[in-house]
Amino acid sequence: MRILLDHCTPRPLRRYLLGHTVHTARELRWEGLRNGALLDSAEDDGYELLITTDQGIRYQQNISDRRIAILVLLDNRWPRIRMRLDEIRASLEDVHPGEVREVPI
Repeated sequence: MRILLDHCTPRPLRRYLLGHTVHTARELRWEGLRNGALLDSAEDDGYELLITTDQGIRYQQNISDRRIAILVLLDNRWPRIRMRLDEIRASLEDVHPGEVREVPI
């Protein structure tokens, strides 16, 4: 799966998503793009999942017709996220395009 980490998602997470192609918005120089524009760019580039810590994205964007899924981490602090890696990886396996799924941290 091609995964994009948005600008607020801790970059160390990518090391724990083995078997997936993971890029950050920063390395793609997309850190200035916000929600809709970021989703458009990600879809156009073939990303299947956006991982974000933006808890408002569910209410700011209608993604039901999109080809990308969104996984929202409910905290952006790496030490806390690291403790929930199993739940994050499990969510990756069954999230579907046009779906927003939250992972409690």
